Amino acid sequence: MTGAQRAAVVLLSLGEAQAAEVLKHMGPREVQKLGMAMTTVSAVARDTVTQVFDDFVDSLAQPAAIGAGADDYIRAVLTQALGEERASSLIDRILAGRNTSGLDTLKWMDPRAIAELVRNEHPQIIAIVMAHLDEDQAAEVLKCLSDRVRADVLLRIATLDGIPPNALNELNDVMARQFSGNQNLKSSAIGGVRMAANILNFMDSGQDEVILESINRIDEPLGAQIRDLMFVFDNLADLDDRAIQTVLREISSDRLAVALRGAEAGVRNKITANMSQRAAEILLEDMDARGPVRLAEVEAAQKEILAEVRRMADAGTIQLAAKQEAFV
Repeated sequence: MTGAQRAAVVLLSLGEAQAAEVLKHMGPREVQKLGMAMTTVSAVARDTVTQVFDDFVDSLAQPAAIGAGADDYIRAVLTQALGEERASSLIDRILAGRNTSGLDTLKWMDPRAIAELVRNEHPQIIAIVMAHLDEDQAAEVLKCLSDRVRADVLLRIATLDGIPPNALNELNDVMARQFSGNQNLKSSAIGGVRMAANILNFMDSGQDEVILESINRIDEPLGAQIRDLMFVFDNLADLDDRAIQTVLREISSDRLAVALRGAEAGVRNKITANMSQRAAEILLEDMDARGPVRLAEVEAAQKEILAEVRRMADAGTIQLAAKQEAFV
């Protein structure tokens, strides 16, 4: 069983109240991964469960850091994993006592539903809404909008420079058409060139270039800024060895083998040069043994790894090439 599946066995063995308390301390990506694992462990032998708990008890003796995170994705994932009725009770416990504004509530919605909700709004309103979402969710919403609107919205995201409280209150009123929200809002600094670049990083190959070309026709310097901040899979070759080694510790060899199928030789060489000789041999053998892999699967693996790289960069664990500073 994978680590996520073992964690799912433990969590599903707890009561709803205890499971909710655990999930409160997990980030959205962790919850999403755990929720998907729950769907694969519906029939587990008693001996396996016993072994999982033995391993779990042993691991408690080791120091571990649990970081607090947001609750994006929990509702959709747990509903899929546990069913509507049981998940509803668990979600209510997780969210008990939290003040969630109308805009924050959007994070629980399917991207297509968000796109439908804002489709007829002014592009500036759409930009503010999307700036409140995580970049990958915002990218999915952007895919659901028309080609004409995409570049306009992303340009407005890139040029956002804080939203005054009265504007947020007005926007929250718009969102109240679908659900009630909390009007106690503060001035918020959202959007910016970096967020625009991160959203484009989650767009499908080709779509990002179309949007960038449209932005360049309107504001060429801004388009150049966005492009400079974009980090694609082949840019992994630009990371220093220490950063690559840090990233490799957080990525499964299975996903890496798939992602590297569509990578340039420079990226492959950079990755294998920072692995032990035996580990590099196993990785290359795995890649050869897989045979042809669908392009969509390769791109999905690359996006998963890039999401982890950007998370580590945002946390300051590693530096992307564009952020590296000169030392003397």
